[in-house]
Amino acid sequence: MNTKNNRRRRESIERIEKVFVELLQTKNLQEITVSDICKASALNRSTFYANFADIYDLADKVKEHLEEEVNRLYETEVSQKFNSNDYLKLFYHIKENQLFYRTYFKLGYDNRQKITYYDFHQAQRHFDNQYIAYHIEFFRCGFNAIVKMWLAGGCKETPEEMDSIIRSEYQGRDL
Repeated sequence: MNTKNNRRRRESIERIEKVFVELLQTKNLQEITVSDICKASALNRSTFYANFADIYDLADKVKEHLEEEVNRLYETEVSQKFNSNDYLKLFYHIKENQLFYRTYFKLGYDNRQKITYYDFHQAQRHFDNQYIAYHIEFFRCGFNAIVKMWLAGGCKETPEEMDSIIRSEYQGRDL
């Protein structure tokens, strides 16, 4: 029986996603076909279509899984409504999941990403609560650019060094 969370189905989904991410390292999204994925993962097309509507649905699911993982890193802070500004754990996560982050950026999901957990109390202190949308966008774009550059270089710097870079960009502010 093909129940929603049985082990075999989860393994098939993981294989499909893994092959998809690997193919994205050498091809553009529009160049990847369901046949490519099925052949490389040794699964039938029916298995693919039982789990995904199409390639774009698969791409969205990969994005959702990565975003869920990142959200889990900060779930305590979100539930307790505080901001520790702990980027170190995020940099460790990025280093451990480089292929997925490269995929995330290659698919352009960073351009659609919105910062949902913004410390408005900190913004009020530092920016007199003015032009917050601009500050959020500035931070998001700058942070993403630094991460992309780090990934492109093979994450040679340590997560501690990357955390230090972010903090040095916001010197004089309470991060």
